[in-house]
Amino acid sequence: MRTLTGYAILAVIGFFALKLVFGLIGFAVSLLVSLLWLAAIGFVFYLVLKIISPGTARRVKETIKGKQPPTAA
Repeated sequence: MRTLTGYAILAVIGFFALKLVFGLIGFAVSLLVSLLWLAAIGFVFYLVLKIISPGTARRVKETIKGKQPPTAA
């Protein structure tokens, strides 16, 4: 009877541990998908801005990446 109770307690602890692990994995995946979705929207916005106003798109790129030094040809 003691062994059976030990296995039952171990099973309950294992169930909650798996539920916690898969919950954290699910949260991480949903966060990654949300970030990829926002990045895709930003990329489309940048492409439209580049077509409509290339100068503004260049300033946005410089703001995000920092000003690049001129390249010597």
